This record gives sequence, C-alpha cells and structure tokens, in this order.
Amino acid sequence: MNTVAIVYHSGYGHTRRLAEALAQGAGQCADVRVELVPVEMIDEQAWRTLASAAAIVFGSPTYMGGPSAPFKAFADASAKVFMTQGWRDKIAGGFTCSGQMSGDKLATLQAFSLLAMQHGMIWVGPALPAPAEPGDPDASNRLGSWLGLMAQADNVPPDESPPDGDLESARDYGRRLAGFAIRLRG
Repeated sequence: MNTVAIVYHSGYGHTRRLAEALAQGAGQCADVRVELVPVEMIDEQAWRTLASAAAIVFGSPTYMGGPSAPFKAFADASAKVFMTQGWRDKIAGGFTCSGQMSGDKLATLQAFSLLAMQHGMIWVGPALPAPAEPGDPDASNRLGSWLGLMAQADNVPPDESPPDGDLESARDYGRRLAGFAIRLRG
C-alpha cells in the first residue's frame, strides 16, 4: 500500500477543503492510502507517517507573500529529517490558497518546491491544461499554475469557497501525485 501524506495548515478552512479534495483524488487510485496531517497535530506518529509515505504534499494558505507561520514552523522542524535525508526520492507536490486571484501564491509554491528539493524529493506539478476562460470558477486550473495547485477563496465560509473548478483541480492533482507514487514504488 502506498501512502500519500498531505501535510497542511488551514487558517480558516479553505485550504483544508483543498487538502480534502486532493485526498479524494489520490484515494481514487488503487493501492493508495491517504493521510491528512494538519501541521498543528504533528507528533511522533505524524513524523512516522511522513517517513513511511511514498508521497508528501505540502499545503498552506498564502499569507503576506509566503506560507503561513504554522506551516513554516513545520518546515523548520523538518530539519531533523533533512539531516538524514529521510525524505529523499519521495514524490512531492504543493498547494496553496488565498483570497486574491494572485496573492503572490507562486512564492508559496516556490517555498514548497525548494523545501522538497532540500530534502532530495521529486517534485511533481499538476500538468493541467490552461483554461479557455481564465478565472472561470468552474474551470480546471483557472489561475494557470504549473508549479503546484493554486486556488482562490472568497471571504465566505469554507463550504462556499473555493469554487468547484479549484476543488476538481485538487482532485486531479491528487490522482496525478498518487499515480507517480505508485510508479516510483513499483
């Protein structure tokens, strides 16, 4: 059984919805188990889950042009793993959400990909086609991101936003990441 671990922080619930959609997509693949790991819940068992996972997906809202402070604390704590290269050759990916269409989300995804590279991981992007109508809330990859998944949430409760296009993009990305994890582990 291949495990896809989704380690994330969600300030208001919107990023959690993306994590859940990503988990739904990854869970559709045979021989894949998905573990949601909120950074606030990191304990020894969570570190063991990450150590045994075939893929680790990083997620955080974009606050002030980068990952949230709780996610950054998790990333900093992963230095112990870095010292042993414990995540070397695992599949990695990332997702982020903010209230603005851009909101400097690219900087958050770059931080995630750099974290993955420092750990010797193999980064996988979403590879979703560009939308015919950029910004259309029902379109897949409506924000046109190639490095990782970007979503935009309105200032409403998380059960109302992010829109369906962003959630379907997350499910698609979850399937892609799980597929790579399966191929890597053979």
